[in-house]
Amino acid sequence: DNNVDIQEFMIIPAGAGTCTDAIRIGAEVFHSLKSVLKKKGYNTAVGDEGGFAPNLRSNEEACQVILEAIQKAGYKAGKDVFLGLDVASSEFY
Repeated sequence: DNNVDIQEFMIIPAGAGTCTDAIRIGAEVFHSLKSVLKKKGYNTAVGDEGGFAPNLRSNEEACQVILEAIQKAGYKAGKDVFLGLDVASSEFY
């Protein structure tokens, strides 16, 4: 358990012109995110599905570190790369 309520935080490289570009952007942001998490002292191990699972303080912090990683990878959030959220809404009730 941690303080994050959202099941998954994802990036969507919608600004990519080709599938190849989208894969490259995803890989670059992934490696950038690893560096950002490491710099902040968070665990950078990946789970079975290849995602990070650091013990972040809040949903907002999770979004902020991803946005920082997008920027550090050389992309613009909201133009090149978007955030995607899996809020697991079927688990609300």
